[in-house]
Amino acid sequence: MFSFLGLLVPTPKSNSFNPISLAIISKHVQKTPRCFAQFQTQASSSESNSNPNPTQITTTHLQSCNNLPHLNQIHAQLIRSHVLETHHSQFHWNSIMRSYVRLASPSMALRIYANMSRAGVLPDSYTLPIALKAACQVFDVVLGQQLHSTCLRCGLEHNEFCESGLIGLYAKAGEFDSALQVFDENPERKLGSWNAIIGGFAQAGHSKEAINTFIELRECGFVPDDVTMVSVASACGSLGDLNLAVQVHKCVFQARSLVKTDVLMWNAVIDMYGKCGRVDLAYKVFERVVERNVSTWTSMIMGLAMHGHVNDALDFFRYMRSSGVRPNHVTFVGVLSACVHGGLVEEGRNYFEMMTSVYGLSPMLQHYGCLVDLLGRAGMLEEAREHVERMPMDANSVIWGALLGACEKHGNVEMGEWAARNLMVLEPWNDGVYVVLSNIYAGAGLWDEVERVRRLMKNKKVAKTPGYSSPTIFSSFCLVLSNLAIHILLAV
Repeated sequence: MFSFLGLLVPTPKSNSFNPISLAIISKHVQKTPRCFAQFQTQASSSESNSNPNPTQITTTHLQSCNNLPHLNQIHAQLIRSHVLETHHSQFHWNSIMRSYVRLASPSMALRIYANMSRAGVLPDSYTLPIALKAACQVFDVVLGQQLHSTCLRCGLEHNEFCESGLIGLYAKAGEFDSALQVFDENPERKLGSWNAIIGGFAQAGHSKEAINTFIELRECGFVPDDVTMVSVASACGSLGDLNLAVQVHKCVFQARSLVKTDVLMWNAVIDMYGKCGRVDLAYKVFERVVERNVSTWTSMIMGLAMHGHVNDALDFFRYMRSSGVRPNHVTFVGVLSACVHGGLVEEGRNYFEMMTSVYGLSPMLQHYGCLVDLLGRAGMLEEAREHVERMPMDANSVIWGALLGACEKHGNVEMGEWAARNLMVLEPWNDGVYVVLSNIYAGAGLWDEVERVRRLMKNKKVAKTPGYSSPTIFSSFCLVLSNLAIHILLAV
């Protein structure tokens, strides 16, 4: 299953680095050569009368570092003082790698890991989990396999943090067979491994598997923690099972920290109740959260918007702004979804414009999808088409589907044909496209075209689903947005 070529561990007789592994890492760091060159320039041109203690630089400075420019300066000083070259200790390498991962620069963390291997420094039980997290952030399962090989070489495959890192990486890449193999190979697995597999299932939409694994965790005598319950609450919300949600909420009370309550966990509970249709219970949890962040507010807005509480959702957005909390991309998905539910065209336009003019947020595919759906439902098909044509990215099947549904509702044959052609390219197997196009032709009395579509379906061997209703292919629009939102929320 795994490729054992190009192990990321230097042999005792050589400090050479295997070119296969270096090539894998290099494709992630090609984006940062200018930044690395800046390090070298800073290191060469920096003038200082004294060399601070290397350990002091590594510990004190890195702990207080909260931005990339500052971290770049620290890295340059480490290069200038030759700390990483002369001290064959993993501590300094691990510290700088960890800082780059923490500040969302995984490519540089991998570059440092490659240089560490070149310098003949063996990775330890702290190095590999950091490298695995960086590989996970750049979505590279091949590099993950190389790191897995290194774990085996170093005898760290059953280390709690290495094991959970491997499971999380494979699960995020959709390689659940590999994730489960790593999970099953250790009969003495720790809670971190359980959390990794449950979180992987939940984030991939395998909600039932996540809940079943959680039940198995409890049967094995483990006590879940905050991390466990965030994933379980997310999975429960996706299932929409209120009875299960109440049981999960009880487990949350048992699992929460005695020192302080995890805001992330309460955000997941708010989202869970919102998805189960109990926005009243979601609001009760919301009221008890003292330090509300953007995800707390956004969870409430999404829950209210999803169930048609349009005015309440927009009121929450106004309260959020007046509280000084800055909305993010997911917040605006919820706000625009509320406008779609309420048919608030002018308000939707204003909020869409507010993203860029007030908060400097570039609209993403989901925001364009909401706007096109809003305009299409209101019969403003030409304006919707203009937005589709001006989008900086290609429209997906959800946007084309929303536009096609609007054309059916308002009887626009020409635009319906345009939307259907594009949707057929993306989803040639989707019988709903042909059904809706046929309905558009039938509504306009174009019976020859209706017959042509039926022949086309027959020639392409696309069969109409029995008992099919044409709005079905578009009814999942808000569900797609809400599932997207919770995964982003959990990462905030």
